[in-house]
Amino acid sequence: MKRLGFTEYEARIYVQLLRQSPSTAYEISKSTGVPRPNAYSALEALSQRAAVLPVSENPVRYVAADPQTFLNSVSRQTSALCKDLGAKLSDLAPATKDQYVWMLWGEEAAHDKIDALINGSQHALLIKAASDILRRHKDALGRAAERGVEMLIVLFGTDAEEFRFSDKCRVYLHEANGVRMGTTDNLFTIAADHEEMVTAAVVGEVIAAHTRNKPVVNLAESLVRHDFYMAEIFERFGDQIDAAFGQHLRDLRLACFTPEQIASFKQRTGLS
Repeated sequence: MKRLGFTEYEARIYVQLLRQSPSTAYEISKSTGVPRPNAYSALEALSQRAAVLPVSENPVRYVAADPQTFLNSVSRQTSALCKDLGAKLSDLAPATKDQYVWMLWGEEAAHDKIDALINGSQHALLIKAASDILRRHKDALGRAAERGVEMLIVLFGTDAEEFRFSDKCRVYLHEANGVRMGTTDNLFTIAADHEEMVTAAVVGEVIAAHTRNKPVVNLAESLVRHDFYMAEIFERFGDQIDAAFGQHLRDLRLACFTPEQIASFKQRTGLS
């Protein structure tokens, strides 16, 4: 709640009122440890935000607004405010091309940025992802397909057809089998319109990077394209590749993987 702009006292009072309503300012002060003068000012601030409502007089008793209804209202107001403020501040900013790499922390922040790239795409999307992660963006991808966006998707999974939204959408199982190995099971990479990209991984928590830096965008697109090449090569020459390097390129991977990646590879493939 403090991240939404509530003071500590306001947050403590709102949570207490959710537990026990209606309550007077005196009762709230006693149960939360908030000094009574601060309790009155916090209740006034919460009333102005429609988070609490006075429901009686002499003495005044308060109840808490329904959390979902209240927070949905906060979300709408915040979204409208951010949109308006963003437009005004953009008029002040110089017209420069952003070449920085922006870091995003947390699952929701990463998925919001991925959705933003998909929703803003006009020409092309190159994606490498696991099916369970990509499924969260299926609606956005479907809308992109309706706009005529071309897609090249390399998938960790078993069903390429699930994400083949149109004849402009090419989907390939990673190395023709879709098996996840090493640490790539935590990886999501997307490039949009050859202009910007996002890559995400789990390193204790979800961490993502977003940039319009051209060399980095080219690197992301190269990653997806080369996995597309490998998928086609495996589809045609899979038996010969297995004979030369072992299943799942075992000999090549074990020669360069970290101990952690080797353990994950053996667990996922059953190979030694």
